[in-house]
Amino acid sequence: MSEQNRQASERYRNNFLKEVEERVEEGEWVKMCMQCGVCAGSCPLGPAWEHSPQKIFMMIRAGERERVLSSDAMWMCTSCYSCIVRCPRKLPITHIMHGLANYAHRLGLAPKGQPTRDFAKLFWDNLVKKGRVNELKLTLAHYFRGGLMSGIREALAMQGIGKGLLKAGRLNPKELLGGHALKDLKGFHAIVAKAREIEDRKKGLSG
Repeated sequence: MSEQNRQASERYRNNFLKEVEERVEEGEWVKMCMQCGVCAGSCPLGPAWEHSPQKIFMMIRAGERERVLSSDAMWMCTSCYSCIVRCPRKLPITHIMHGLANYAHRLGLAPKGQPTRDFAKLFWDNLVKKGRVNELKLTLAHYFRGGLMSGIREALAMQGIGKGLLKAGRLNPKELLGGHALKDLKGFHAIVAKAREIEDRKKGLSG
C-alpha cells in the first residue's frame, strides 16, 4: 500500500463518500445520483463496462473503496459527454469518472496493464519532457511496451498507417535524435510543478 493510500484510508475510514467528495473532481455530485441508469444506456461502450457510472456511484455510497478504485471502469470513459447531456440531474459524470481514474492512479490503486491508463501515462511522460509530443518516440514506446517481439508484430500490423504518417510528415525519423521542444522549457516545467503542487494541496495529497 502506498503511503498516500494509507494516509487516505486512515483519514476517511468507513467514509468513502466523503473522501470522494473532498478529493475527486466534482465528487460532491455523487450523492445526487438517483440511479436511473440513463448514463449507462447512453454510453457507446456501455456493454463493455465492468461497472456502469451509476453503479460506481452506488458503490461509493456503500463504502466499497477498494472495488471502486481498483476497477478499470473509470478508464473506459471516452469523453463523449452523452451521459452528461442526458442525465436528468445534469451530473458532471464524465468529469467524475476521469477524477476517479486520476485519484486511483495517484494512490497507486489503478489496475496494472489497463490500456487506457498505460497510454495516458506514456503520452504524459512523452509530453512533459520537452513540452511537445514527440510522436515517433510515443509510437515506438506504445508498440514496444510489451517487449521486442510483440513490438515488431504490432509495428508490422500498423505499417500501412505508419507509411501514411511518414508521407504526411507526422513521423519524422529525426525525432529520435531529440525532437522539437518549447523555447522556455524551464518555465514550462516550473508551471507543471506548480500545478501539481496546487492539485496536491487541494486534494490533501501533499506532504
